[in-house]
Amino acid sequence: MISIAIPLYNEAESLPELIAWIHRVVEANNLATEVILVDDGSRDESWAVIENLRLEYPFVKAIRFTRNYGKAAGLQAAFEVAQGDVVITMDADLQDSPDEIPELVRMIREDGFDLVSGWKKKRYDPISKTIPTKLYNWATRKMSGIQLHDFNCGLKAYRTKVVKNIELYGDMHRYIPVLAKRLGYDNIGEKVVEHRARKFGTTKYGVSRFIRGPLDLLTVSFVSRYSKRPMHLFGLYGAIMFLIGMAVFAWIGGYKIWAVIHHIPAKNIAQMSIFYVALTAMIIGTQLFIGGFLAELVGSISPDRNRYVIEDKIGFNQN
Repeated sequence: MISIAIPLYNEAESLPELIAWIHRVVEANNLATEVILVDDGSRDESWAVIENLRLEYPFVKAIRFTRNYGKAAGLQAAFEVAQGDVVITMDADLQDSPDEIPELVRMIREDGFDLVSGWKKKRYDPISKTIPTKLYNWATRKMSGIQLHDFNCGLKAYRTKVVKNIELYGDMHRYIPVLAKRLGYDNIGEKVVEHRARKFGTTKYGVSRFIRGPLDLLTVSFVSRYSKRPMHLFGLYGAIMFLIGMAVFAWIGGYKIWAVIHHIPAKNIAQMSIFYVALTAMIIGTQLFIGGFLAELVGSISPDRNRYVIEDKIGFNQN
């Protein structure tokens, strides 16, 4: 069986056409399927539409959040309950084509990829979305070393063990390939996929994504390298700053001794500006060391980070 995870927010108009399309594709290709819809606190009639779709299509399962938590939360909730050997993610707005599903599944099952990311080579988004996307993709390639063209494409396929071992929060859905590589799932493929113009409604992403995207990239980069060894970062720069301060103090001390030996008048240490530079460097170095120790103690574990309030479920074993 394959699992298709679809987070959604206010997509009542798109859902009937999307589920009917998925049904045609999986039936034609004899793919046993579960579709997991995650209603991320929609304000329209999305949940009522989902309830009706469940009556018509038994493979539909659904989770409903009490409020809008974001796409990463929706994917995380779907990943936790997915039962297929291959997990497909896609958006609910009909911009991702279900016709791509069979080939994505084949690339996972037969070609042996851990993850296959879609590449919307020809896009139908406004320029206000395409230019930031290109910048994010360029920056992510440089920082991660993963040579994908389109990290943010919602249409992806995963081997189940990948999604069961990654943790999504914030807006980390943009950087799932980076998180997967961090865990050792580095057999990552790419497939050119069809991108369709939005048929109903408007995009749910506002200007805030321009701020959140770079911040999340920095977070992913830091966590990928130092989540298990934060002292390697804080300790390194702490040691550098502390040694700079010590070196300057040694120079000041040497200068004072030299001046005394040669009977040369010298400024009081407190009157020397470089003394405060050295003092500041040593204080910063000490603080970085303390930060490293605290990070080692605290780690990256937060018991409430992936705690979401689910109002209702459809199609799952309630035990």
